[in-house]
Amino acid sequence: MSMNSLYLKLLVCAILAAGAFSASAQKVALKTNIVQDALLDPNIGVEVGLAPKWTLDVTGQLNAWTIGDGHRWKHWLVQPEARYWFCERFAGHFLGFHALGGQYNFSRLGNKITNFLGSDLSKLTDQRYQGWGAGAGVAYGYAWPVHKHWNVEAEIGIGWIYTRFDSFPCKDCGKKIDSDRVHNYVGPTKAALNIVYLF
Repeated sequence: MSMNSLYLKLLVCAILAAGAFSASAQKVALKTNIVQDALLDPNIGVEVGLAPKWTLDVTGQLNAWTIGDGHRWKHWLVQPEARYWFCERFAGHFLGFHALGGQYNFSRLGNKITNFLGSDLSKLTDQRYQGWGAGAGVAYGYAWPVHKHWNVEAEIGIGWIYTRFDSFPCKDCGKKIDSDRVHNYVGPTKAALNIVYLF
């Protein structure tokens, strides 16, 4: 299956999910994070109204790129978030309470990530890392209505991620160096500048 057909199927599923929720919710939103889009990290989110000041946002991202020359940054991530809006939903200030989970497989580009995640991981160089992670966090955001059906939304979040991974040498990616390494990360878990379409 080509990447284009996979992304098209994800988009269709998100639109169908939004349509399914529209019967029971006053408003439904479809969104994408343009920061991640600019980094070639395709993503899509659906947000539904639950109560006058509560919504549920579910965002997913899938990156299956092999960049070439030994660089790889493949992963998938799902991040559900309950949001409390201070004034009215889909406008103004909100607090978010999110969970996250996914799997990853990266090499070389991962050196920058391991430096960011912690000094104990920064010693691992020129390797491929394959594993999974799960966590939770809190976020603050603000939504600017710019049209009847369009919003711009900014959000930043912090939290904790537990990750377990195996490492392989990039020269011989089939031969495992280490297995079941564990790392606990505390820091930013969400950064978004979303373009939002409201149904």
